[in-house]
Amino acid sequence: METTVDGLKINYEIAGEGPWLTLSHSLACDLHMWDEQMDALTKNYKVLRYDTRGHGKSAAPASAYTLEQLADDVHGLLDSLGIKRTHWAGLSMGGMIGQTFALKYPGVFQSMVLADTTSRYPAEAAAAWEDRIKTAQTRGMDAIVDGTLARWFTEPYRKTNPPALARVGASIRATPVAGFIGCCHAIPKINVTHRLKEISCPTLIIVGEQDPGTPVAMAREIHEAKPGSKLVIIPSAAHLSNIEQPQAFTSAVLDFLNAAK
Repeated sequence: METTVDGLKINYEIAGEGPWLTLSHSLACDLHMWDEQMDALTKNYKVLRYDTRGHGKSAAPASAYTLEQLADDVHGLLDSLGIKRTHWAGLSMGGMIGQTFALKYPGVFQSMVLADTTSRYPAEAAAAWEDRIKTAQTRGMDAIVDGTLARWFTEPYRKTNPPALARVGASIRATPVAGFIGCCHAIPKINVTHRLKEISCPTLIIVGEQDPGTPVAMAREIHEAKPGSKLVIIPSAAHLSNIEQPQAFTSAVLDFLNAAK
């Protein structure tokens, strides 16, 4: 399904019955990143998942995006569907969008899951994001795939799960260059650690124990800055912990959501 938010096409899917739960995916993925969670989540929740601006079947304007824009896209999507309150689960970029949204639109989230994400990047991280932008511009998304998969999954998982890596690799290749670059401008600018205490909804932070991109230290920083939050560290998982360890990830989310109802 699709809707238009401020002239921008947003693709989304809805499944299940119960309280609303909105899912937001990582950079260079799409709404299918959550496929392994859907059977469990839709038993008790009405799940909205969507393609972020620049990804999947949503529009990919050629410009530098901001996290505020990406949060506004979500607000417009929720408004178009008449959703006043929702639980939120976002991984990586999706977690950054969630933090930005919760600060800009307080009271909409009933609870928030922030997985494998950060509330700020150090200044020196900007160079790595510039390198990714240049690589995509000059060599296309295919040149992004191998390095990204190496960061997103542990080596044992990569060796034993080639079909999963092929699916995720195809998602990376399918991401429009303009969308990837647009989001690469937004991501490194996140800097909300000092404001997390303003967010009142229950919050769960999840991180793969071996996540090199948004490591455990970043998750702990969010946890320490967000009063009352809960931290879950998933063993034998890197960045896409929901795919590498789906049972542990989904169980942590459901335990938290059921307590936050």
